[in-house]
Amino acid sequence: MFENQKILILGLARSGYEAAKILIERGNTVVLNDGKKEDKLNKIQIDELRNQGVEFVLGSHPDDLLDSTYDYLIKNPGVPIDHPYVERAHELGIEVINEVEMAYRLLPKDITLIGITGTNGKTTTTTLTYELLHEVYGESVHLAGNIGYPLCSILKDLKKDDIIVLEISCQQGENLKDFKPHVCLMTNLSEAHIDFMKTYNHYKQVKSKMFYNQTEDDIAILNIENQDVLDLMKDVKATTKYFSSRNEINGCYLKDNAIYYYGEKVLDIDKILIKGIHNLENCMASIMIAKEFNVSNEEILKVISKFTGVEHRLEYVDTVNGVKYYNDTEATNIKCSQIALSSFSENKILILGGMERGQNFHDLTPFMKNVKAIVGIGECRIRVLEYGTSLHIPTYAFETLKEAFEKCVSLAEENDVVLLSPASASWDQYKECEERGAEFKKYVEEMKCNEN
Repeated sequence: MFENQKILILGLARSGYEAAKILIERGNTVVLNDGKKEDKLNKIQIDELRNQGVEFVLGSHPDDLLDSTYDYLIKNPGVPIDHPYVERAHELGIEVINEVEMAYRLLPKDITLIGITGTNGKTTTTTLTYELLHEVYGESVHLAGNIGYPLCSILKDLKKDDIIVLEISCQQGENLKDFKPHVCLMTNLSEAHIDFMKTYNHYKQVKSKMFYNQTEDDIAILNIENQDVLDLMKDVKATTKYFSSRNEINGCYLKDNAIYYYGEKVLDIDKILIKGIHNLENCMASIMIAKEFNVSNEEILKVISKFTGVEHRLEYVDTVNGVKYYNDTEATNIKCSQIALSSFSENKILILGGMERGQNFHDLTPFMKNVKAIVGIGECRIRVLEYGTSLHIPTYAFETLKEAFEKCVSLAEENDVVLLSPASASWDQYKECEERGAEFKKYVEEMKCNEN
């Protein structure tokens, strides 16, 4: 399969790059098209692929590029689903797939595949699942997919009986066809990416694709408290198992401040560092998968009690002088900060603000319980100051995160939480929000060193 054929890759990025390497090694004629000009793309990737024989068409999508001589169109997940080349390929009878589907068809036998999807919590659940399995099975467990590692990139490393933990986004799901994990998990469903998927119904159908390829020998793990999930999955053939954050069920559930698995206590939730009911659901989902691979409660506790979450997403950084510091720099919108604020019962000092985009901070008001102070930063710091003052919450405004952090330290008392959850983009001062989070973590680490 995928040998001595003519293949067009639409979009470079990481997935296009990894797919091209595999395809050229298998003797295919590979043409890679990207609408960006060459000076806007990764020069190292392009030079490497050119030296291997990949032909590039960059800066535009010529009308006459795609014709009936091609055997496949491999579409980067970020390319619109109604791109002219996609529609043209359908007219010509050329199969349109993506890098995940291509890699799946090249997987060796005797590999166990775990697919994780859903609207929220995919990355946290995928990462924690990987950590749980890696604790027991070591280097035979691999992490791939939307989490940042194309499936093609690990093909050469796979051995008999290896396990792959794979995060699948809706963009990746769009062009899946044969793809079938042995274990599938759906964290939850709600409206998202409608600009890309066109309708919520189409979005849901795309999310369900890999489940409907499963057989009764496979496992589907679902959030029983999400009605859209239940409606979408009612006809799956796989053996179905459930987790619940609200009710005691025949599956994984919360009871007496602990997580239970089919009646057996697994761990107390006070051992979990990542906060919020959504993260308890992510933990239960990961535990459900781990149990399919006979991971013990002791091993689960060992991993989860050290798991600080995905970097920059409500990430526990450290406790210094009895104050807990959390980095949620990826909360670049109001909704994400609402979730973060609702995740803590402790008194909070909130760092809020960044790039001015007209965000309505008043939408945070129902979630401001136990916020003892607000520290505004960035372009919109004065609006943050006005907002906090209107709530009669002590509020301060600083241009830089450094000044804001120093103020937070002076205000914080034992058992408080200092929360960086800006509800704002970072482009007023940083190239990306991760830089903002890394700076916050650096200040916590420096303070920790001084404490010692």
